[in-house]
Amino acid sequence: MFTVMVLFCFIFNTFLSATIDWFLGLVLSLLFVCFYSKAESKMGAFLLKSSAFGMLLSHFPVVSSGTSRDQFHLILGGSYNRKRKHLLIGNWKCRPRIIVASNMASDDSNDTLSDVADDEDGILSGRDEILEMKEDELRETRRALSEAQARQEALEKERDQLLEKFASEAKQKEYVTSILHEKELALSELESAKSLFHQKLQESVEEKFALESKLVLAKQDAVELAVQVEKLAEIAFQQATSHILEDAQLRVSAAETLAAESAFQIEEQIRKATQGTLFSIIEQSKDAITKALDVAEKANDQATKAVAAFNDGINPIDAIASIQSDNIKLQCAIDDLEAQLLLSKSEVDRLKLELQQAQSQADAAELRATSAEKALLEFQDLSRKKALKQEEEIRSLLEKIKKEAVERKRAVSKAFKAELESIKAAVAAAKEATCSRDNAYMRRCEALQRSLTTSESALKMWRQRAEMAESLLLKERLQNEEDEDAIYIANGGRIDLLTGDDSKKWKLLSDGPRKEIPQWMARRIRSIRPKFPPRKTDLSEALNTHFKSLQLPKPDEVWSIAQEKPKEGDMLIEHVIEKEVIEKKRKALERALQRKTVKWQRIPEETQLEPGTGTGREIVFQGFNWESWRRQWYQELALKTADLSQSGITAVWFPPPTESVAPEGYMPSDLYNLNSSYGSVEELKSCIEEMHSHDLLALGDVVLNHRCAHKQSPNGVWNIFGGKLAWGPEAIVCDDPNFQGCGNPSSGDIFHAAPNIDHSQDFVRRDIKEWLNWLRNDIGFDGWRLDFVRGFSGTYVKEYIEASNPAFAIGEYWDSLAYEHGNLCYNQDAHRQRIVNWINATGGTSSAFDVTTKGILHSALHGQYWRLIDPQGKPTGVMGWWPSRAVTFLENHDTGSTQGHWPFPRDKLTQGYAYILTHPGTPVVFYDHFYEFGIRDVLTELIEARRRAGIHCRSSVKIYHANNEGYVAQVGDMLVMKLGHFGWNPSKENQLDGTWQKFIDKGSDYQIWLRQ
Repeated sequence: MFTVMVLFCFIFNTFLSATIDWFLGLVLSLLFVCFYSKAESKMGAFLLKSSAFGMLLSHFPVVSSGTSRDQFHLILGGSYNRKRKHLLIGNWKCRPRIIVASNMASDDSNDTLSDVADDEDGILSGRDEILEMKEDELRETRRALSEAQARQEALEKERDQLLEKFASEAKQKEYVTSILHEKELALSELESAKSLFHQKLQESVEEKFALESKLVLAKQDAVELAVQVEKLAEIAFQQATSHILEDAQLRVSAAETLAAESAFQIEEQIRKATQGTLFSIIEQSKDAITKALDVAEKANDQATKAVAAFNDGINPIDAIASIQSDNIKLQCAIDDLEAQLLLSKSEVDRLKLELQQAQSQADAAELRATSAEKALLEFQDLSRKKALKQEEEIRSLLEKIKKEAVERKRAVSKAFKAELESIKAAVAAAKEATCSRDNAYMRRCEALQRSLTTSESALKMWRQRAEMAESLLLKERLQNEEDEDAIYIANGGRIDLLTGDDSKKWKLLSDGPRKEIPQWMARRIRSIRPKFPPRKTDLSEALNTHFKSLQLPKPDEVWSIAQEKPKEGDMLIEHVIEKEVIEKKRKALERALQRKTVKWQRIPEETQLEPGTGTGREIVFQGFNWESWRRQWYQELALKTADLSQSGITAVWFPPPTESVAPEGYMPSDLYNLNSSYGSVEELKSCIEEMHSHDLLALGDVVLNHRCAHKQSPNGVWNIFGGKLAWGPEAIVCDDPNFQGCGNPSSGDIFHAAPNIDHSQDFVRRDIKEWLNWLRNDIGFDGWRLDFVRGFSGTYVKEYIEASNPAFAIGEYWDSLAYEHGNLCYNQDAHRQRIVNWINATGGTSSAFDVTTKGILHSALHGQYWRLIDPQGKPTGVMGWWPSRAVTFLENHDTGSTQGHWPFPRDKLTQGYAYILTHPGTPVVFYDHFYEFGIRDVLTELIEARRRAGIHCRSSVKIYHANNEGYVAQVGDMLVMKLGHFGWNPSKENQLDGTWQKFIDKGSDYQIWLRQ
């Protein structure tokens, strides 16, 4: 029965805690238990089980008050829980306890097992009764305590197990959350990689188109080259064969003539030898015969004489002996003749052999000539066959190249069409998704509207209740004379504001449930507020006021939806965010499709760039000042890329990228080391890639006039260079007074702070051209800003530009203007002529800073606008003579910034930019002016005017007025501008046709009109 009553108390307490304060429920429960315990066992001890009563007093320790009145004491046991769960009632955690209750005196309040609970109603007062616990009850209590301790130990073990389980589950949850976080990171990285892949894909497609166009052009060039080579080969072959034939014929004819001559000579020699021999033999024979005849005659004479002597008695033996001696002499002569005849025969035989050998040599020469003719004929046939074969191969190769070109063109067009279809499909899907999101958003709005109608109905009900309460209070006021002057209002008198025309209902329907109150409504509320009673902040004023407030629900409670904050996971917020993301993706796809379509339809002549002018519509931004090296400049500049592109900038001038002795970069040492004070080479490449992603040109500031050495020569002069370009004194001009150069004299002015490079040396020019091409191809620069070009001839600049082929090039030819008695001279033709001469020396391949226009603007904008027109009616700077090569500017890192060598008047900056941004030439915007001088919006507006008017570097200028009061000029066909306080507008000019609308009006500073 007691347990049932305790459970009933717990249920009653739980019921009361939902509507009334927990403390009231607890007090009522205590009273009920006390009444029941007194009735059940008068002054007897009772034992409450832990599951019944511990949850009532677990967080309310009861302490004896020490009074003499009878009090109800509660003895609390050790805390435990069978399942180790905390019971939550209201905001309290209750642990079950063993509770022993008794009536005990206040003197025993030090008992270790007693906690005293005061009796709130004083029912148990009067006398103190000491309850003596019986032994069985003590045993039962001890047994209950031991059981409780055992259960507590078991529960402790179970708690430890549960804690371990919870710890493992917590670790698992942490692991799951970490996995989810890593998954989100992976998804984000995947998305970024996907976007990067699409970007790279687009770049690769564009590069493929460019390469294919280049390939087609290269193939055409190859075909033309092959045809030319074929013609040249044919001509060379004809010439070679003709020369060979002529040579062979000449050799054959020479061999024939030589053989004929040798044969003739041999025959002549033989004939002469035979004739001489025969003549000599005949003569000798004749001589011998004559001698023999003489001898015979003598012999006959002697015979006759002998006969006569015989007859006369002479001795005949002497005569015979003389005859015999004569015969011997005759026989010797005959033998000599025979020997000579034999010798002549042998000579004839030798000559015959030589004749035969000469004949054989002639035959061999003839054979060689015939073989040479045959070889020549064979060589002609072979060369003809080879030429025909080469022609066939070239024709087949050309046909193959044509087929491949056609197939690739088809494949490219097919791929482009497929990609175009995919982009269109993506755009259509994005549009469908947008429509679905819009529909979901509309459904959400409809649901909100339905909730608003529900709230309006609730408001009507609350208003009816308020009116009823007000009527009741009014009746009560008539009956009560003390509150005769009281005025009853509902919710501080603002109930009418909630139900009027300008209620929060219309605010919710028009502005949405989460937006701030508009200014007009706040002003209206402030204007209405005095009609309502003021809020009382002082307690005395609130007590003495005649206004009596009804405690009706507040508007914020009724209209809680209006105060609802965006929560994470809110469907409406997710829909809005998703809609914005889809809209961004759609716009990005449309921009990409538009860029691709424009590039596909662009005429090649329109995309050609000239180094001296770029596209003709460039607007250059100097992306640094004299102090930029103190920060991580490449990273900061990369963050401004999108802003610059949106503002209309087309090219960004970078600081000097090389390693330098001076941190600003204008004293370079190792040209190939790009880790400078502005950042690392990786940051530089990343910044240039960011520029290219937003269609911006990157212009590198290259210092070619001078270079700082790395080492000293043996005589202590710094003229030995290091790094990849390890030059020596031969790379320095010989007329440099400080560095003992061994090169040729300088072709320009001397820069005394560093060794001046001798550009007449072939190896110097070769190394510089290789370095510029490395900057173009490997680093990514698109053009150059050439520093101190007065130091070397413009012909070398032409050679460097033609070798590196930049998209745009600017030279810094800074020379002093003409002054007279401290005042600027009107005629500055000599100054601008020197700049034009340097541009002429480059062959027009480079433009130059229009220093003349800057100097004239310094004085002209101070009420001397007549300086802006020359005697021929043209602008007075380089802009008037060669506008396409004039780069106009107001300040740079030298003239302005922290150096301030020649600063432009601060109060005339906007007028100066109005002049250069609306006139021909290529204007330059300085970093400090755009980001630090607070005129960025002005510059963006002027750039937009230039874009709308279509002004380019060759636009015409017609000056209408230029006097002390102002300057008026028409630039191109679409823009008219005015400087100064000159009272003028297009309607006052008779020579100006068309309808003109004022685009910018800055009063007496400048005004700009555009043709409608």
